[in-house]
Amino acid sequence: MAEIRNYTINFGPQHPSAHGVLRLVLELDGEVVERADPHIGLLHRGTEKLAETRTWVQSVPYMDRLDYVSMMCNEHAYCMAIERLIGVEVPLRAQYIRVMFDEITRILNHLLNIGTHALDIGAMTMVLYTFREREDLMDAYEAVSGARMHAAYYRPGGVYRDLPDRMPQYEVNKFRNAKTVSELNASRQGSLLDFLEDFTNRFPTYCDEYETLLTDNRIWKQRTVGIGVVSPEQALAWGFSGAMLRGSGIAWDLRKKQPYEVYDRLDFDIPVGKNGDCYDRYLCRMEEMRQSNRIVKQCIDWLRNNPGPVITDNHKVAPPSREQMKSNMEELIHHFKLFTEGMHVPKGEVYAAVEHPKGEFGVYAVSDGANKPYRLKLRAPGYAHLAAMDDIARGHMIADVVAIIGTMDVVFGEIDR
Repeated sequence: MAEIRNYTINFGPQHPSAHGVLRLVLELDGEVVERADPHIGLLHRGTEKLAETRTWVQSVPYMDRLDYVSMMCNEHAYCMAIERLIGVEVPLRAQYIRVMFDEITRILNHLLNIGTHALDIGAMTMVLYTFREREDLMDAYEAVSGARMHAAYYRPGGVYRDLPDRMPQYEVNKFRNAKTVSELNASRQGSLLDFLEDFTNRFPTYCDEYETLLTDNRIWKQRTVGIGVVSPEQALAWGFSGAMLRGSGIAWDLRKKQPYEVYDRLDFDIPVGKNGDCYDRYLCRMEEMRQSNRIVKQCIDWLRNNPGPVITDNHKVAPPSREQMKSNMEELIHHFKLFTEGMHVPKGEVYAAVEHPKGEFGVYAVSDGANKPYRLKLRAPGYAHLAAMDDIARGHMIADVVAIIGTMDVVFGEIDR
C-alpha cells in the first residue's frame, strides 16, 4: 500500500497569484490545505522609521507608496493626523476635492481588484475591461498632480492646487490617426470636472458589462460561492474592516459611522453581504463602485458652484502663493522656513483613520514638538486580513487559496511597510 504523507510547499513569492512578494508555506494533505503560514517582509522598506528622519510634509510621498493602488486615501489619513495635532481648519472646497478623489481612488482600487481576482482564477477578459476605465481615472490623477500614481496631492491644510481648467489631449502619432485621436479627445475638451462628469455618466454601463461577464457566470460562481467563508463573529474577532467585514454582514463604514471631511453631507449607501464568502465580497465591491460614482457626481455638482481656497492660509502650515512669495518679504521668509525646516507640530499624539478601499487605514502619530514625527505607526487593513489566512484556508483546495488571496485584496506595500 502506498505511503501517505503530507507535503509542505511554497506558494509564491514567484507564483503570479501571490502578488509578487508573499511567501505562503502550505501544508497539504493531497490537494487539501491543512495549514497556511504567510511569510511577509519581502517588501519591507521601513516607512515608519524613515518618517522619523523626515519633516512632516516630506513624508507625504511615502504614503503613496504604501498601498500603491490607493494612493490618495493613504495621504488623506496622514494629512488628517497632522491637521488634528495642529488644529488647522481645512477649507470646504479642499474637503470636497479630497472626498471626490478618495472615491475616484476607491473605484481605481476595486477595478484593479476585480480585474486581477478574475484573472487569478481563470477569467482572462475581465482585466482588459477594468484597465480601460482605470486609464481614464489615472488621467484625472495626472491632471491634478502631474503623476499617474504617486500623486502627493493632499497636503496638511488642504490640497496642493485647485482643479485644472483643461485636460491633457492625445496627439496624432504613428500609432493613432486623426480620427482615433478626435474620438479619444471628445471628453477632454473642457475642464477636469467636465471630464469626470462624462466618466460618471458612462461608468454605470461599464459596471453592467462587468456584471454580465462575472456575476452569473457559472465558472466564477463555482470558484467563489462558499469559498473563504468568514462569519460575522470571526470577522470582528480578527479585526477585519472594509469589504472583508461588510461581506460578512456587518454594516461598518467609517464614512457613515465616524464621518470625516464632508461625508455627512453626501447621499450614499453601504452595501452589505449575507454569507461572508468570496462571492459576497465581490458583490460588495461591485456595489461600492456604483456608490462611489454617486458620491463623485455630488462632489462635481458642488465644486462647479462653489469656488474658493483649496489650502489653509496659515503660512506656518502651508506655503504662500508664488505671487505673494515674490512680492512680500514676510511671505518669502515663511516659504523659506517651511521648505528648509518644515512646520513644528505641537506636542501630543493622535490617531486618524479613513475608510480606505481595503478597510480602515489608520495613522497613529506622536509629536514631541519638533519638525519631524517622534513616532509614526500605520494601521494597514490588509495586515489583519492576511493574518487570518490560516483559519480561512484550512480545508480548502490549493486552487481555492488563490481565490482567497484575491478576495482579501492584499497589497504588500502597506502590509510589509
